[in-house]
Amino acid sequence: MGQRKRHGAALKAKVALESIRGERTVNELAGLYQVHPSQIAAWKRRALEGLPELFADGRRRAQEDDEGLKARLYQEIGQLKVELDFLKKKSGLLG
Repeated sequence: MGQRKRHGAALKAKVALESIRGERTVNELAGLYQVHPSQIAAWKRRALEGLPELFADGRRRAQEDDEGLKARLYQEIGQLKVELDFLKKKSGLLG
């Protein structure tokens, strides 16, 4: 058995878009691009599932990203404060 081929995102998008357009059959596309018809079906399904995300409210997504970033930064600040307090306490014992 040979190694599996790795297809780039650009090829997957191109093949999925052609499949969605329906100008050629899945078998024709499979022969043209040397991929299995089930791969084309999977890429098409994934493209169609991802389309609503493209048109989602960008402000809401940005706000969610900001909240996640804030939470991570507060966690890091807390960790650094604990480390600083520990080092202050240890350095007081030595000097």
